[in-house]
Amino acid sequence: MATQKEKAERFKALHEHEGVFIIPNPWDIGSARLLAGLGFEALATTSAGFANSLGRLDGQVTLSELMEHCHDLCAATDLPVSADLENCFADDPDKAAETILLAAQAGLVGGSIEDYTGNPSNPIYEFELAVERVHAAAEAAQSLDFPFTLTARAENLLRGKHDLDDTIRRLQAFEEAGADVLYAPALTTLDEVRLVTSALSKPVNVLAPLVKGATVAQLADAGAKRISLGGALARAAITALLRAGIEMQDQGSFGWALDLVSGTDLGNLLSAQL
Repeated sequence: MATQKEKAERFKALHEHEGVFIIPNPWDIGSARLLAGLGFEALATTSAGFANSLGRLDGQVTLSELMEHCHDLCAATDLPVSADLENCFADDPDKAAETILLAAQAGLVGGSIEDYTGNPSNPIYEFELAVERVHAAAEAAQSLDFPFTLTARAENLLRGKHDLDDTIRRLQAFEEAGADVLYAPALTTLDEVRLVTSALSKPVNVLAPLVKGATVAQLADAGAKRISLGGALARAAITALLRAGIEMQDQGSFGWALDLVSGTDLGNLLSAQL
């Protein structure tokens, strides 16, 4: 098994190489090992997917639960793992920075801090506080003895505030504050991706499922460096489960079972990571 520092160096290098890379989002140990078996080079957690796996909604997981989950995923494969750390479970910049240190202790080599407050009635941190929080998180990341890749997220578009100009202004400030990767979830067109990437000098993560119909090549051409999936893979698994259940209940049939992955193939993918 690679050391945390080796994983961190590999993850950092992925952001420096030519071209784009996909960072899929497993929601448990099994999905992490399956994705590793398919040849992906890094993994990222999904807050929604993990919460759903516990029978909860996004935002209903505690910091200690998330850290335990991250530790399990980091130990599950030899791949670098970055985490969706939500708002770092704190409003105060210094406490948010402490979450970055906890993330490193859990084995992570990257993580995110976002400007969503967690309060739907006042969803986005004021600009100055948002920047201060990123700066504190970046200082914590830089204090580690390995390169922890910090992603700063501007959440306007995802939280119902459709202001791309303010989103870009925030991302530019987060870049100046020390973030390594910038991310605006809920860009929906390639033109929006281009506007964001052209305004920044550091790597940009794009949430692919919301850019409807876009291919990897198109996202790369628009300037994306890293492509993530958020909770989409977990939701795809949930969708398959629901469709199977509905078919059995409504039609009394089992057509869903006709095209399953074989036990042999599944075993080979899982055992390759043991």
